[in-house]
Amino acid sequence: MTLRNIFVALVLAAPALAQQSVWGQCGGIGWTGPTTCAAGTVCNYQNPYYSQCIPGSATTTPPPTTTPPTTTPTTTPPTTTSSSPTTTATPGTCPSIPASINLVSNSKLPDPFTFLNGTRVTSKADFACRQQEISQLFQRYELGTLPGKPQSVTGSFSGNTLTINVSDQGKSISFTVTISTPSSGTAPYPAIIAIGGLSIPTPSGVSVITFNNDDMAQQNDGSSRGKGKFYTLYGSNASASAMMAWAWGVSRVIDALETTPNIPKLDLTKLAVSGCSRNGKGALVVGAFEPRIALTIPQESGSGGAGCWRISDAMLKAGVNTQTASEIVGENVWFSTTFAQYANQVNVLPFDHHMLAALVAPRALLIIDNTGIDWLGPESVWGCMTTANKVWQAFGAVDHMGVSQVGNHAHCAFPSSEQGDLDAFINKFLKGQSTTTNFLKTDGANNLGFVSSSWVDWTTPTLT
Repeated sequence: MTLRNIFVALVLAAPALAQQSVWGQCGGIGWTGPTTCAAGTVCNYQNPYYSQCIPGSATTTPPPTTTPPTTTPTTTPPTTTSSSPTTTATPGTCPSIPASINLVSNSKLPDPFTFLNGTRVTSKADFACRQQEISQLFQRYELGTLPGKPQSVTGSFSGNTLTINVSDQGKSISFTVTISTPSSGTAPYPAIIAIGGLSIPTPSGVSVITFNNDDMAQQNDGSSRGKGKFYTLYGSNASASAMMAWAWGVSRVIDALETTPNIPKLDLTKLAVSGCSRNGKGALVVGAFEPRIALTIPQESGSGGAGCWRISDAMLKAGVNTQTASEIVGENVWFSTTFAQYANQVNVLPFDHHMLAALVAPRALLIIDNTGIDWLGPESVWGCMTTANKVWQAFGAVDHMGVSQVGNHAHCAFPSSEQGDLDAFINKFLKGQSTTTNFLKTDGANNLGFVSSSWVDWTTPTLT
């Protein structure tokens, strides 16, 4: 029986129960609770293990699952043409990524402090080059190529709507974002760019810029590949995945904010990005590839976000029903088509998502996660992000990266017990206050079973 048939059978067999509230679970393999949603919300399929009540309209049945390709990974992938926007090194001083890379299986989490050529990172300048290399690896094997700044980006502001007009190589698109002005605080205001909407509580004195990521690159299901305004501009065969298209779109929003008059006064040095679940994955990618983001807040992003592929595979092997790369590549178009070749053999990848987080360093990163939902891979997120924290340790900036992991609540329903952790990061990095932000917290027993020595066989340098 296919996962789709299992899902449908479970829905049909479920007894009539009270309607689920917004953000609550309404379906999935093994789910025995409510399968209908309260008025104004609809049950939205997210993966075989989880459907959720969200506001408005959404897909109510799961798309057909597909079997990812089992092609042997090529050692001569196409050369990427873009370089990392996170590097501060002088152009031309960093080693070039080889056109051909010998992919070697490694069951440990790869070393973020060693170049592909075996050279060890010892300084902050070295790490800027290593970030450039990591960026190109993610573009080559997982996310697709990030185009550079287009030839023309202009904006116009009316009411609460910013219209962004983009032209490049004879093609043009326009898209909009909405900007809310806080009722308290003093201009210039910091702002949070909300990927698909904001599910964390809106902080006082902070503007919210709502970015319609589905308009930029569709993510309904596996048939969404190449659909959206990004692909209108660059072609339906552009290698950039949906999440990389979102990162490109957010960069264009910031371009327009920097040049458009009459926008409510914003402090563009105090920009954050946030999103939950699939949009949390996108928020992490945005933060990794857009250096003008001061604070990145992925919420419950799971595997493919703050979770590491290798750890998620180990969880599934141990009998935990968690999402892995092999499931995700058939579910949606968040990743490039190239990544499907590696989804069943992630150990050959020369990176994992602790290194995606490392592209944010030493800028601020707060991981908000849920220990109570297995398919989110809480052990994977905890292990992956506490390993990523070693990069901030190397910079001597441990107060710039935190993890707050709390269970016993619905997916994307922000628990009040995490409010203090969120406030600490907002107040420090968006409002300039002195707060305590050097914390790595989980309410999972015994660190959810994650043992660092089983996954990390490298040491953390002190970068000079």
